[in-house]
Amino acid sequence: MKRNSLYRIFAIVFMAAGFFLRILWFQKRHPGKMSAETTQQWEALLRKVAWKYKRKALRLEGLLIKLGQFLSARADVVPPVVIQELTDLVDQVPAVPWDEAKAVLESEWEAPYGSILHKISEKPVASASIGEVYHAFLHDGTEVAVKIQRPGIEKIIRADFRAIRIVLWMADKFTKMGKQADLPALYREMAYVIGDELNFKQELKNGEYFAERYQNNPDLYIPKYFPAYCTRRVLVMEWMEGARINDYGYLAQHGVDRSELAKKLFKAVAEQLFFEGKFHADPHPGNIMVQPDGRIVLIDFGMVGTIKPADAKQIQDLVMGLVLKDYGQVIDALEKLRFLLPHANRRELERVMELAMRFYDEQDLKNVDYDAVQHIMEDIQSVIRQQPIQLPSEFIFLGRALSTFIGVLYGLDPEIELVEVGKPIVNEWLKRNGAGATGDGESASRTSTILKTVQKYALDIGRQLLKLPRQLQDALDEPRRRTEWEKVKQKNQFLHEVYASRKRYAFCTVLLSLAVAALGYYFGDRWLLWGGAGVGVIALLWYRNSAVKHLRWIEELR
Repeated sequence: MKRNSLYRIFAIVFMAAGFFLRILWFQKRHPGKMSAETTQQWEALLRKVAWKYKRKALRLEGLLIKLGQFLSARADVVPPVVIQELTDLVDQVPAVPWDEAKAVLESEWEAPYGSILHKISEKPVASASIGEVYHAFLHDGTEVAVKIQRPGIEKIIRADFRAIRIVLWMADKFTKMGKQADLPALYREMAYVIGDELNFKQELKNGEYFAERYQNNPDLYIPKYFPAYCTRRVLVMEWMEGARINDYGYLAQHGVDRSELAKKLFKAVAEQLFFEGKFHADPHPGNIMVQPDGRIVLIDFGMVGTIKPADAKQIQDLVMGLVLKDYGQVIDALEKLRFLLPHANRRELERVMELAMRFYDEQDLKNVDYDAVQHIMEDIQSVIRQQPIQLPSEFIFLGRALSTFIGVLYGLDPEIELVEVGKPIVNEWLKRNGAGATGDGESASRTSTILKTVQKYALDIGRQLLKLPRQLQDALDEPRRRTEWEKVKQKNQFLHEVYASRKRYAFCTVLLSLAVAALGYYFGDRWLLWGGAGVGVIALLWYRNSAVKHLRWIEELR
């Protein structure tokens, strides 16, 4: 039943609709700032929703498991109670029976597997949502890992994508998620990245790319592939001995220094996330191995993202701005990276950024004043809620990879100083951008770089002086403009909420009437069937009328 496309779409959409209704009803019952008791109730609701999602994901498998793993790494937008429930989805994927996996293997090779493999384990050594890995030997004795795609997974993923598209549409229309991220663009990015993961030949190309990129790196190794045996659904690569990077008992047993290992990992992998080119979009502990001598092995290149050269330059400018405490440069980079819309209040954003960084620099984190932390966080959250900040879809997988990677680093060494460890990379940026120089370069080169830096800042100061008269006039007009803007904003927010509420109520009525009609059909009760259908038609017309009026109002605003 779980492989039936219509059943999967209905099950996923119905589950999501139930989650949305529960959350919207809770928010309607508890408007405004939540008390401690209300917060506990909210967390209990989220925990129950996450538990139900995990149970459904383990039963249906497919994209739900991949999406759950994705959400479990998004600590920036997903509450901790949800992350706690979803984290173990990585390790709970049920294995496929050997007969089904063998059928895929022999179908792809168009021959009995014994013609290529001397022997293969009938139980997978690793089981994931897309494929499973088996330990095998070639006839010449070479030890290999064979990755076999799950039977029927492409059809399942296609059906799940249709369901997810409907769910994202619902989230965009009836929740605040549409204001925080471009959900249609997110869908396209997910389809692109996860779609590539279904094609093992693309994973082969990605693996060969990273093997070439790190061929001279003594601290990081990429397994060799056997292209002659690789197909769209089967991948054969070098077998690697070792353990997951978060197997701390293994590290202690082999005398691997966790602090040094964290530094090596940062140095080896961080450049993927900050320089142009491809980056590993799924660097969770299961995809990072450690060998007895402390060498790091990176595996599974199914999910790979790309950083464009222009975006890499802005990411470097952002980090340099934070290091140099040039918050204007940070805001410029965020705007060019499409995190800020043009009408954002730059001064207010610079203020809260400087406040947060000053607090970070001055506070002793072991003796932190939690009242001060709460006050600062409320100030920052208030500004963020008021500003037009969005999350570009192309950075969602980069952010996921970065947060996952940092989590691995802190797991290895909770005391790691990322700023200190990252200095060599920052120095490389400074050299490339002419903002400074370090190391043992020639004196003339250092002098030239310093002069360029002085010239750059002199030009910046000159530009600011030329802007001063206009900025003074803007400052004098700001209170009046802000008051007018606040009035218009409040009026528009009120009207938007009125239209949105009408659509929500109409949509909920449609769902409820469909459920009643389904019960009538199931129990053979014509009154329930036709009554539910009739109410559903009326609610659908109500929704259409409200949506048309809302759309016309939005067009008038433009």
